[in-house]
Amino acid sequence: MAVLYADSTNLDENVKEGLVLLDFYADWCGPCKMIGPVLEQISDENDDIKVVKVNVDENIGLAQQYGVQGIPSLFVLKDGEVVSQKAGFMPKDALVDWVRKA
Repeated sequence: MAVLYADSTNLDENVKEGLVLLDFYADWCGPCKMIGPVLEQISDENDDIKVVKVNVDENIGLAQQYGVQGIPSLFVLKDGEVVSQKAGFMPKDALVDWVRKA
C-alpha cells in the first residue's frame, strides 16, 4: 500500500478505519527525512498498517489539533481514535512493534 499524503480536506477520511500510522513531518526536518524511507518500507511490507503523512508547514491547524510539539510526531490510530503517540525517529522494527502493540 502506498503512503498517503493528507491535509485538512481528507485527513479524517484517511484515518477513520483500520490501523493507521500518522506522521506529522516537515521537508526541512532531518529526522523526518530519515524516517521517510522507513515509513515507505512499513507501508509496502504491512498491508494492515495504513501510513498517512501530514506536512506541518502546510497544515498548521491539523498539527495544533493533534497537539504536535516536535517533529516527526507519530500517532497510532485505530478506527479514527488516537491510541498512542511518540515523537522522533524510530528504527523500522521498533516502529512496527509499537504500532501493533498500541
